[in-house]
Amino acid sequence: MPTALFQGQTPLAVRMRPTSLDEVAGQAHLLKPRSPIRALAQADAAASTPVSVILWGPPGTGKTTLAQAIARTSGRRFVELSAVTAGVRDVREVMQEALTQRDLYGVSTILFLDEIHRFTKAQQDALLPGVENGWVVLIAATTENPSFSVVSPLLSRSLLLTLQPLSDEDLGSLVDRAVSDARGLNGSVVLADDARAALVRLASGDARRALTALEAAATIALGTDGRAGEGGEDDESTPTVTAEAIAQAVDRALLRYDRQGDEHYDVISAFIKSIRGSDVDASMHYLARMIEAGEDPRFIARRLVISAAEDVGLADPQALQIAVAAADAVAFIGMPEGRIPLAEATAYLATTAKSNAAYLAIDQAIADVRKGGFGRVPAHLRDAHYPGAKRLGHGKGYVYPHDAEIGIVPQQYLPDELRGRTYYEPTAHGQERDVQARLEKIRRILEG
Repeated sequence: MPTALFQGQTPLAVRMRPTSLDEVAGQAHLLKPRSPIRALAQADAAASTPVSVILWGPPGTGKTTLAQAIARTSGRRFVELSAVTAGVRDVREVMQEALTQRDLYGVSTILFLDEIHRFTKAQQDALLPGVENGWVVLIAATTENPSFSVVSPLLSRSLLLTLQPLSDEDLGSLVDRAVSDARGLNGSVVLADDARAALVRLASGDARRALTALEAAATIALGTDGRAGEGGEDDESTPTVTAEAIAQAVDRALLRYDRQGDEHYDVISAFIKSIRGSDVDASMHYLARMIEAGEDPRFIARRLVISAAEDVGLADPQALQIAVAAADAVAFIGMPEGRIPLAEATAYLATTAKSNAAYLAIDQAIADVRKGGFGRVPAHLRDAHYPGAKRLGHGKGYVYPHDAEIGIVPQQYLPDELRGRTYYEPTAHGQERDVQARLEKIRRILEG
């Protein structure tokens, strides 16, 4: 067993960066044959029409990896700047050097600019001459929507490519490779199945997070001197990275939560029932469990929208607006900040008045229709705009409600077979109390 396996080495996430596009995990939609990324990587250094790209996606999805793989594969000169530390002067120096390299040596330069959304407008404008004239191939990375964070002239001169969070399968393959690859842990540890599942779950689509946690857990499994710790595995055997080591490494409890299994359904069920029962504290607890387990925030948001319509209804019509706004916010800003609008919507739904009257009404109406409880539309309600309709009696006797002083007239709307049938019965909760009183008057008028 080698000693001091990790001492003096670069981080595992850096060592495991692919050297070619074929090694990249995930992003299959960007890496198809003849895709812009493939074309950029296969172009030679003297290509006359290089295309600049902006890579937009969550952290740990491979933006830097793609840029470096393109540079290695294409043979271009690679320069990396970070918008956190670079200024206009740094950009201009890179552009001048790139122009010199191109004109004197025929060498094309890739400029990778990380976190371009942190650049001011003036700093982004400094990139325009080099991009416009092809002095550099700009590959810019951002976690924020480029439509709002990148100036229009630069955006119009670049190809926008969207990266997706890595799937569980992609993360699993990445972790397995890191354990066995000579650049990674080189087989110095064995990764238990539950530990592998825990890494994938905790990563939530972020490759860097998965590899960082794996490296820390492997260090624990090997012991501080590079061997299995006392009282652990036999020193002659290969240490095993367990789920407990993962929990110790990342300093957080490992939730028992399978996104495809019973726990997924149990927790979301408890979440919705807690909201329905107006227990805001229990609702927050189950929301936290789903967030920490790496549940898809879009799934949580969809359930909140359903809850607002099903359990709150017209007792508080604003609830649905808040739930939809939370879903839009999560899609717009992503995680981890997305937890805040999710929490806001959860708290609102749990504490507001509840009514399932609209939900019951549509289900009862659908049940009647499925049982054949429907008749012909009354003649006075039928479409009378096409030629010959009036000869059939369509529209005859229809009374226009807006002509009445109170906007409601005695008139039959249901088919004869369902006349007198009621579906919607508002409760006395919240704003539906006012609907209840108004509806009683409306029905009396309609019945004449």
